[in-house]
Amino acid sequence: MNGNAVQTKREREKAMVSQMIALYCSKNHKTKKRLCSECAELDCYARQQSDRCPFMETKTFCSNCRVHCYKPEMREKIRAVMRFSGPRMLFYHPMAAIRHLVETKREKRNRRKYET
Repeated sequence: MNGNAVQTKREREKAMVSQMIALYCSKNHKTKKRLCSECAELDCYARQQSDRCPFMETKTFCSNCRVHCYKPEMREKIRAVMRFSGPRMLFYHPMAAIRHLVETKREKRNRRKYET
């Protein structure tokens, strides 16, 4: 995978996480156009971790990664966001949700293939 493809993938992942955090914040913290301070901090942290990820070329999403680089507190917060926003993304961002599902299934299938 060349540098442009990795960067595109990284940006798409960051956009997906930001969309999920925004959905979570608007529904749970009743915010409108801006994130609350806690969700803004989580979004910034998630984007920084994505920028630093050395495995971007070979992985699809953080949930499929064998190395979890999030601090425990932030990992719990992002898991809560994913549990809430994941099923709802199909209604709010259908194309991104479908792409995410397809890529996740493909990654899990490939990982199983290499483990056996």
